[in-house]
Amino acid sequence: MRAIFLLLFCLSVPSVGALAKTPGEVEVGAYLRDAPLYGFAGDYRKLSDLRGQPLIINVWASWCGPCRAEMGSLERLARRYNGKQFNIIGISTDDDARAAAAFLASAGVSFDNYLDRKLQLEHMLGANTIPLTLLVDANGRVLQKVRGSRQWDGPEALALIGKAFGKKL
Repeated sequence: MRAIFLLLFCLSVPSVGALAKTPGEVEVGAYLRDAPLYGFAGDYRKLSDLRGQPLIINVWASWCGPCRAEMGSLERLARRYNGKQFNIIGISTDDDARAAAAFLASAGVSFDNYLDRKLQLEHMLGANTIPLTLLVDANGRVLQKVRGSRQWDGPEALALIGKAFGKKL
């Protein structure tokens, strides 16, 4: 009887890998909608301005330990490839823009980062967990979503990026 109860219980609980979608989330294989990008220095651009070259989008927050841990590898990746093979941007989900800007400065981050003021990007990108990194083709199609911290300049991540973008890295 206990085994039947456990079986029924396990079947009724959603799997750990099944995450609820965010409102308006763009699925893998679909194209990103245009959205505003607000820079920390008051600059503004649109997401569509970044089309024409593959794009890596990293969604992070200054209070997120795994986000902070992977930022150094993203910076090294950016110094090596940003603007050459693909572009890299960061999207902060911080409520406190000063905390996010202070983290970027202390970490020596040189690639462009933007503040998601109204959660529009967080929802569209599907950032119900962070860090979240998206690999997007030159036309704005989402190729892959990678959840969790990675060593982005390591061999496994470079192979993943190269395969997604069809480039030898």
